[in-house]
Amino acid sequence: MSKEAKLRALLEKEPNDGFLNFGLAMELAKQERWDESFAQFDRLIAVDPDYVGAYFHKGKTLASVGRTDDARVELRRGIEKAGEVGDFHARGEMEEYLAGL
Repeated sequence: MSKEAKLRALLEKEPNDGFLNFGLAMELAKQERWDESFAQFDRLIAVDPDYVGAYFHKGKTLASVGRTDDARVELRRGIEKAGEVGDFHARGEMEEYLAGL
């Protein structure tokens, strides 16, 4: 069974699990299935808006396919959310990445 299939099977049982949704989004990105990956990041953000890594990795993935303006928007959202939840390390990483775009 592929990693994607395993993640999907686990998500059937735990559809709102942030870690599983994140894993699937990243796996889809690894497979260069960009639109599906972005949709999965959006699903993760919908079920767990405090999952700060979703914003950062969605932004990085957007940037990797040349969607720099969209990446900036996502990173700014992530920086704001990281500040709200007190994740200053993630906020700093996103600020640094954003400055380099």
